[in-house]
Formats: sequence, C-alpha cells, structure tokens
Amino acid sequence: MFIIFSNNNVLKTALIVIFLIAFSGISYSQGQNIPFPSVNINLSPNTPDSPDKIATVLQIILLLTVLTLAPAILVLVTSFTRIIVIFHFVRQAIGTQNVPPNMVLSGLALFLTFFIMYPVYTDINENAFKPYMSKEITQVDAMKNAENSIRKFMFKFTREKDLALFVKISKIPRPNNQQDVPTFVLIPAFVISELKTAFQIGFVLFIPFLIIDMVTASILLSMGMMMLPPVMVSMPFKLLLFVLVDGWYLIVESLVKSFG
Repeated sequence: MFIIFSNNNVLKTALIVIFLIAFSGISYSQGQNIPFPSVNINLSPNTPDSPDKIATVLQIILLLTVLTLAPAILVLVTSFTRIIVIFHFVRQAIGTQNVPPNMVLSGLALFLTFFIMYPVYTDINENAFKPYMSKEITQVDAMKNAENSIRKFMFKFTREKDLALFVKISKIPRPNNQQDVPTFVLIPAFVISELKTAFQIGFVLFIPFLIIDMVTASILLSMGMMMLPPVMVSMPFKLLLFVLVDGWYLIVESLVKSFG
C-alpha cells in the first residue's frame, strides 16, 4: 500500500510540475508577445483578364512536378547509374554485406557525379541559366540550351545498338543526325548503355576476389574442414588485398577516367 501511495504522489507531483511549466510558458508568451510565423494561402479566381497570373500558376505547377522527378532525372541522365552499380558490385565481391553502408556509397556516388558532370553544369550555367537570368533569352530557349548540353553528354556514352533499339521500338522515322533523335528515346538508350558498362566493370572486379574464394575453398576441402564456411576465411584475405592495392583509389580513378 505504501508503494502504491508513493507512486500516486509521484504521479500527482509530476502532473502538477508539467501544468506549472505549461502555464508559466503561456503566461510568459502572453506577457512578452512573442511573434509566431504564419502561412497564408490565398486562392483567388483567375479571370480571362489576367492571363499572366494563369501562366504563373501553370509554371509553378510544372516546377513542382519537375522537382518531384528530380531524383529520377539525376539518376537517369547523369553518371550516377554507372557509379552506384559499380560500388555495389565492389561491396558484393568483397563479401561485406552492409559495409560501407548504403548512405556512404550513395553520398560518394552523388559527389562523384557532381565532379564528373561539372563541365556539363558549367555549360548549362553559361548558355542557359545566366542568359535567362539576364533576360537575354526566353525560358523556352534556356530549357532547350540546357537540354542540348545534357544530350551531348548522353550521346557520348550511348551505344548505337541501344539507340537503334529504342528508335525501332518507338517506330519513329530513322534519324539522320543526333538532333533528330528525341530525348525520350535517348534517355532509356543511355541508361541501358550505362548498365552494360557497369556490369562489364563489375565482372572484371569480381575476378580477383572470386579466385581468392576458390583457392580458400580448395584448401579447406583438402584439409577436411568442410563444415567451415569458406567466406569466413577468405574475407580477411580479400580485405587485405583490397587495402594493399588501394582499391578505392583505383576504382574512383578508373570511374572518373571512364567518362573521359
């Protein structure tokens, strides 16, 4: 009974303290007149007499739609796809399931993407963003110039075979030059070209680690240690090999050079 009574007293005391703190905070805010931020949303009907307002609203809706697709655009039309796939191949080849973690690999791939795509971003800034901000070109021309800069990058690393596949599937007239290729045809061709390149590099990365696994399994089998998983023995040797050859340096160097 004493324990129950003491617990009730503690509960009552805690409630009183919380009430006093809340009351003192309210009274303090009332005495000091602390301003709080507020958000006002005004929905006013647009009449045909204000076409500029309608165009502005449509531009805002289009901008919000593009922002929701920004991660997909970043992955599909840049070097991010090849980099992140190769990083995952490296982790699987070494045998470390969650080391480095996905956040580290994605962050490194993102910054390498910014590094590799820097000339493209500079071209977009000089030919699209700055002229548009200085009102030298229209918004349509700015978007077209930015699209041309990205298309040049994608054409550089897209295989003709992959491009011909999507031209055939889309049933468009055979293009005579790069300008005749629509962007919706170029993007998937670029993506599967990047995936093929990433898988080729991943296969080459797997070979030395696969040899270590095979040698370790053969040694354990010859010693009669069939119940011991070869992965437990081979992983330290694979990590040692990766550290001795400075693996991350070689991989990042090869990735950057592969984009010319």
